[in-house]
Amino acid sequence: MKNVKFGRTGIRVSELCLGTMTFGLQADEATSHAIMDTAFDAGINFIDTADMYPSGRKMDEHIGATEEVIGRWLPGKRDHVFLASKFFFPMGTSPWDGGGNRKHIMASIDNSLRRLDTDYLDLYQIHMFDRHTPLDETLGALDDVVKSGKVRYVGCSNHDAWHLARAIGRSETLGLVRYESVQPRYNILFRNIERELLPLCAHDDVAVISYNPLAGGFLTGKHGRGEPDANNRFSFGTAAERYRERYWAEDKFDIVEQLRPIADEAGLSMAALALAWVLANPHITSPIVGASKPEQLVDSLAAVDKPLDPEIKAKIDDLTAHYRTVDVER
Repeated sequence: MKNVKFGRTGIRVSELCLGTMTFGLQADEATSHAIMDTAFDAGINFIDTADMYPSGRKMDEHIGATEEVIGRWLPGKRDHVFLASKFFFPMGTSPWDGGGNRKHIMASIDNSLRRLDTDYLDLYQIHMFDRHTPLDETLGALDDVVKSGKVRYVGCSNHDAWHLARAIGRSETLGLVRYESVQPRYNILFRNIERELLPLCAHDDVAVISYNPLAGGFLTGKHGRGEPDANNRFSFGTAAERYRERYWAEDKFDIVEQLRPIADEAGLSMAALALAWVLANPHITSPIVGASKPEQLVDSLAAVDKPLDPEIKAKIDDLTAHYRTVDVER
């Protein structure tokens, strides 16, 4: 697997990033460790998590379990992994236990390091844009976290182009640490970041760690119309309703059916085709791939081994052009 340049930094990371939201709930600890072993052995050295995984946006007894699962896998491998986590969502019951305020950031980084059983994070990201905390406060706290040695680089997730542009401007003005990466949703069925965010990232050399390349498994083509089956992203866990709102629609089922012959023409599975399409975008640094069992990584690795033919990509682009302009809630 290739290692690619991480934005403007001197770091190079694997061209695939392993997502871990299933770890500790949908995938038990033994399965989660097997998934990480499979990814690591295949050359994936970039792992992304979040303090609130695997609970989704709802605080419950599982919150924080994913970092703990990863922390028990890391011994002996820490120096060979570029480890990223995120903060933002409430991790306690106090009014300041969430968001981008200084108190929450300082508590969150220490708690993540404890759960992950490591002295530092390679990348620390704010999970969502915080409309209620001054941006200068968030950036100032992150600057202190980097200077303390607890974090190497900082980034953001789920930020619109103007959010990122504003943050870069304030960092430059105040001489503070800058967001070196952004983590947006991006796939064949959700392309609106192509309009403003990706050109901004290209201009300012910001790494793009896109998530949801398979649309939560929808683009694998395994789902039939009607109600989703049990124990998948559309029926399991606190995020299931959000995933159904994003993708479970007749127009998207129609697109999946039209993608089947294109996948056959490319000699790829539906999953590999969807990921190969994301990888074919030169502005994407490392798509995040997830799994609930090790064998699900096979299609992701196949997409790396067989780059998408430009004519096939053009067909998909034309078929899904309307998803480039539609505005959809996250």
